[in-house]
Amino acid sequence: MDIKLIRETVPAAECIYEGIQEQGLELDYILPDYYPEIFRLVRSEAVPSVTEWSVSGDKLVYELRCDIRILYSGGEGTELQCVTQRQSFRKTVELGRQSSGATVRLTPKCDHINVRAVNSRRIDLRGAVSVKISVIGEHGQEVISDASGMNIQLRRTPIRFASKSVNAEKTLRLTEETELSAAQPTASAVVSVRCSTPECERKLISGKLLAKGEAEIELLYTTADGGGAVEPMSFSVPYSQIIDIDGIDDSFDCTVTPEVIGCEVVPAEDKSGENRVMRTELELRLVCRAVRTVSAMIGTDAYSTVYPCEVNFSEICAEQLPVVYTESFRRTMKLAEGDSVPQTVCAMWVTPKNINTRIGADGRSVTVSGMLSCSMAALDASGMLTMPDKDEAFEENIPLGDDITGCTVTAEVISSEVSYNITGEGVLAAKVDISVKISVFSCTSVRAVTDITVDDSVKKQRDGDYAVKLYFGVENEEVWDIAKRYSTSVSAVIEENELPGDRLGTGGMLLIPIVT
Repeated sequence: MDIKLIRETVPAAECIYEGIQEQGLELDYILPDYYPEIFRLVRSEAVPSVTEWSVSGDKLVYELRCDIRILYSGGEGTELQCVTQRQSFRKTVELGRQSSGATVRLTPKCDHINVRAVNSRRIDLRGAVSVKISVIGEHGQEVISDASGMNIQLRRTPIRFASKSVNAEKTLRLTEETELSAAQPTASAVVSVRCSTPECERKLISGKLLAKGEAEIELLYTTADGGGAVEPMSFSVPYSQIIDIDGIDDSFDCTVTPEVIGCEVVPAEDKSGENRVMRTELELRLVCRAVRTVSAMIGTDAYSTVYPCEVNFSEICAEQLPVVYTESFRRTMKLAEGDSVPQTVCAMWVTPKNINTRIGADGRSVTVSGMLSCSMAALDASGMLTMPDKDEAFEENIPLGDDITGCTVTAEVISSEVSYNITGEGVLAAKVDISVKISVFSCTSVRAVTDITVDDSVKKQRDGDYAVKLYFGVENEEVWDIAKRYSTSVSAVIEENELPGDRLGTGGMLLIPIVT
């Protein structure tokens, strides 16, 4: 009798490339004649974004764009001016091997930026941005799912894995006009723009994915009265898009992640000829992933009760859909005290940076850490505009209730709101409410049987001629290990000893029947 093996291909995730690529920023800028001279530098920022990417062979090529914004006071130091510049870079990453159909994630961030005024009309900028790169590929691993013949015993374990995954992206450009309220002063120029994209709604309709959400925009603009004041404003830009993803149906679980590529807001004239309309040009990327998850039984160990055999194994990593938790917490920051407290706070916002996660020692919690950068636009005692930043490290332990030992955990901030007050002791304090999305990936590695070879030319040698052997088992010992040690079957041991399961509840004497 020959051995019959039934094989199944399990898609396994593998990390093709993971790393960080840096890009320096340099700018030597001379103000045009229509700009006033520099009286005082107020603030500078660089916002990087990846506009497009592609994989060809073993190379990843992407376009990195960096929008630079420099604010300064001109003239007598009261009029706020804004210099905007854009730098683009074409970057290449050597992946080391072919990666067709891989999942690529590019996360840019600004590392640092320094600006100085060389003279009243010349600005020198030095800085750096970086892109965190993750390329995850997929390969089919053939494993044994069933075996028969030649007295083969196969231990099988259920496993869930992504039998098929589909990735798609769609870039959309939106134009929106938002009128100022009656209480808001007429605009002169926009000096700061921040755009965030909360999670969107998604719905599968006839093989197409509908994504619906909104981008939240916060900005500061200078008023047209010439006094140098700034005014905060916030509004949202809705979007609704249908995304074509070939081959998906109701058996797929879908996720859509909106990403901001670029956001530009400029004042525009209304019907009366005044700048009381904000025209927004917004570019978003919708990153879609559809996964179909199935269950299968795979062999994790094997032996023959009669013949010597050789078993080959391979570690496989079956991809799972992440379990997502949304949690919130609050942090308090002391921003200024005494004479350093500004006369008037015009606006305040907070930016979380460098978010890291680790699983707690109990295996049922996640520690989220990072940096909170609190910024504000304020007027000092002389009426001069300042825009200071205050960075403060944070660490928050979040209990999840579920055992996540051996999992991979990521976290991203999906919203952050800040409120502030001046205490009776003259301290300016901010309360920051943060919501984070924690994704737990149970991509567990499994030692699977990939091949079994039986030597039928010779039988196993036993140490005696007996039909039953006595064995003293210990608590929690697996019946499989006992049966394999004595070349018998698991079912025979369980039946002979009337065991309730495949693991010993208590220690004690067992009868081991010998199967031939």
